[in-house]
Amino acid sequence: MFTGIVAAIGKITSLAPLGTGTGAGVRLHVDAGALDLSDVALGESIAINGACMTVVARTANAFEVDVSRESLNCTAGLNAPGEVNLEKALTLAERLGGHLVSGHVDGLGTVLRFEQVGESWELVVEAPRALAKYLAYKGSIVVNGVSLTVNRVTDTAAGCEFSINLIPHTIEVTTLKHLRAGVQVNLEVDLIARYVERMLSSFETVRKAD
Repeated sequence: MFTGIVAAIGKITSLAPLGTGTGAGVRLHVDAGALDLSDVALGESIAINGACMTVVARTANAFEVDVSRESLNCTAGLNAPGEVNLEKALTLAERLGGHLVSGHVDGLGTVLRFEQVGESWELVVEAPRALAKYLAYKGSIVVNGVSLTVNRVTDTAAGCEFSINLIPHTIEVTTLKHLRAGVQVNLEVDLIARYVERMLSSFETVRKAD
């Protein structure tokens, strides 16, 4: 589990194929930047742009993870060198500064607009129809591993558009500063919303059966 509070900006410095053929995954070598790896053991999890990955090798200031082709197909930002948001797994002794995040990307969104408004920035993202029902005004959403609050939701034929206000601090300490219209982002919806939807759908199934 994670909180969606980015601990450091790292950088994917290289990718090595794990096999041959189109179905092969890759091993990522990640420079951890300011992220302290002294308490990270092999087999532990680190969220990279919101995707939970298992550490398979580590040095004092870098680590490696294996990413399957399936994960590459379902995420953005893990298939090429570049900056990434990093967060170590949550411990029970830490403050929950964001919200409960599983590190399992639910789908990809597309940035529609990213522009400065006053001292802050407005980020507008189009979410696919499958995720639209989980997005609500003042609800939580994870974008590339960052826990954010939804300011506005507009349903569309394709799904929904949601707007987020980013304060200067968030821009400074995450890779969201690099977003542009047309770029895809990793989305994870609120964990509680998923359980509520499941419970309501089960209740509806039972009601119809009665």
